[in-house]
Amino acid sequence: MKRYINKLLTAGFAFLAASAAMAQNDPFQKVKTLSETYTILPFGDVLPQGWIKEQMLNNLDGYTGHLDELVPDLIQKDDIYGKDRLTKKVKSKDVGALGDNEGDWQVQFLWWNSETQSNWWDGYIRSAILANDKVHLERIEQYVQRILSTQDEDGYLGIYDEELRYKFDNENGELWAKATVLRGLLAWYEHTDKPEVLDAVKKAVDNVMVNWPIDGSKPFYSVNPNVGGLSHGLTFTDVLEQLYYITKEKKYLDYALFLYKDFSTQELNEDAQYKKLMDTQRMLTGHGVHTYEHLRSLAAAYQTSGNPELKKAVDNFEEKIRQTTTASGGPVGDEWIAGKKADATGRGYEYCSLQELLHSYASLYAKSGDHGYGDKIETLFLNAAQGARHPEQSCIAYLKSDNSYEMTGGLNGDNSVKTQTRYKYSPVHQDAAVCCVPNAGRIAPYYVQYMWLKDGSNLVASLLGPSSVVMGGVSVKEITNYPHDNKVTFEVGGAGKDFVLKVRKPEWVSKFKVSAKYKEEDGFIIITKNWKAKDAVTIEFIPEVIAHRDINGEHYFTYGALVLAHAITGKEAKTKFFPLPGYVDLKYTPEDLVVYQFAGEKVKQKGKNLIFETRLYNPKTGKNETVTLVPMDRTILRQVTF
Repeated sequence: MKRYINKLLTAGFAFLAASAAMAQNDPFQKVKTLSETYTILPFGDVLPQGWIKEQMLNNLDGYTGHLDELVPDLIQKDDIYGKDRLTKKVKSKDVGALGDNEGDWQVQFLWWNSETQSNWWDGYIRSAILANDKVHLERIEQYVQRILSTQDEDGYLGIYDEELRYKFDNENGELWAKATVLRGLLAWYEHTDKPEVLDAVKKAVDNVMVNWPIDGSKPFYSVNPNVGGLSHGLTFTDVLEQLYYITKEKKYLDYALFLYKDFSTQELNEDAQYKKLMDTQRMLTGHGVHTYEHLRSLAAAYQTSGNPELKKAVDNFEEKIRQTTTASGGPVGDEWIAGKKADATGRGYEYCSLQELLHSYASLYAKSGDHGYGDKIETLFLNAAQGARHPEQSCIAYLKSDNSYEMTGGLNGDNSVKTQTRYKYSPVHQDAAVCCVPNAGRIAPYYVQYMWLKDGSNLVASLLGPSSVVMGGVSVKEITNYPHDNKVTFEVGGAGKDFVLKVRKPEWVSKFKVSAKYKEEDGFIIITKNWKAKDAVTIEFIPEVIAHRDINGEHYFTYGALVLAHAITGKEAKTKFFPLPGYVDLKYTPEDLVVYQFAGEKVKQKGKNLIFETRLYNPKTGKNETVTLVPMDRTILRQVTF
């Protein structure tokens, strides 16, 4: 018997060694599919409360609920998934401000309206579900039925007529148009549980897999290495992963691995290709939103394959992204990363990139269980994302920088490039592209979905903030004004004696209080107790102002999860009015700009309204002066690093 066991062990070790050797030769070789640490709850099981819900309602009353009225030509009048599908005869299309030229350059962007429409619908659908707004939900039901009616008998759901679909050797939006529309449909399915919606998505995905079979096709082949919609299409892995979560059919994960393999082996100017990631000296150069969204597609490929070579690629990718991330969590790319590191003054970040990197980190969080992703997500969402929203009007900055001294089109007043209009506030940004406003409607719903994750039969408070969740017979309501207040109460109902509540302890926390017995483990506060029918636990994090240095050695300050900034008084100019009352484009110039320098003095809080004071050096006067600091989300023009 002993000899038999040894023989089995020897054979097992030989198999592992052989697999490892194969993996080194072929990074896409499947070794063993890995299980995710945490389970993502169905969309709608986690609901926003407090300020997050209020912001979502404001979005529904603003650009998220009315974008189709603000740009009717792009959303209402172009039935791009139906009667206006693209054919060989279509040589131009109104997709916003692209110039007057036609030909190949214009044809390259014919897919754009699918992105504008479907990313907008995705955020709109998710926001309406989380707000439980009956008027919006009824409107969405009509949209879903209309989209389902465009599906062909063979399952095709997309933007191309029969003469074009799956027959590309250049730029196209086939997978990208599907990814954007199917993400929204899957959210709707999880909310309604209607089988016809899931069936339609499965048929659409199966149609792709039949026409572009694994190892028998090249979906990412292009004679031109500079492609937009084609590269965006790698995020079709979002749909594949979600279908796997719902159906447990591994064919979807296998197809995700195939897509990343094909993407990596083609001649494309994209950062996320395997060989480029393995070159640790190569900095990120591509279009920011492509780069940051592709992180989760690589993570899906690694999770499916279990190949250690892809794990190295993930690690290398994250280190490269770290070098392009500002103090506020914003990943630079304005719109190209261009081989440069983050810079608080000289580089901006795109709102699309904020949403896509948040989603990528959230996906990695569930897969790995690493609490560090929670800190990255919170920093990005609570600072860069909130700081790129107008604090009072329904509009956002397409591009924004941490140190934002002027918002008049170009970066910090550099208006030498007349076509650069993105550094301003707008409810549409049609003179550039209507892509960032739809993503501004997506980012809060995606954050909310990942606020709670499932760990076996228990719940994990993975991202902090006012929310509620129901899982089985257990309900938890998280009562807090975090991050503007650091006391968090969890009201628990229906939990038995074996229920375990895990709460992520933010990285910045050094002191905290808990109203129940607990233990710390791997960055989480774990509470196990004999829960009453209705019970509550309160955790109070005790913040202090901390001085940091960014990647360039500049100083900045945080208070808890908040990045602080010196707000600069600006002059507002309304530069464009829309047919809908209350919607305008806004530009800002500083009244009296002083770029302060760090003076090594402490920061003190003034009262309880998150107002702080410190002394900084004024190079104009040659003296240290008292300067007020506030959270980034309260600012328009500002200085973050000193």
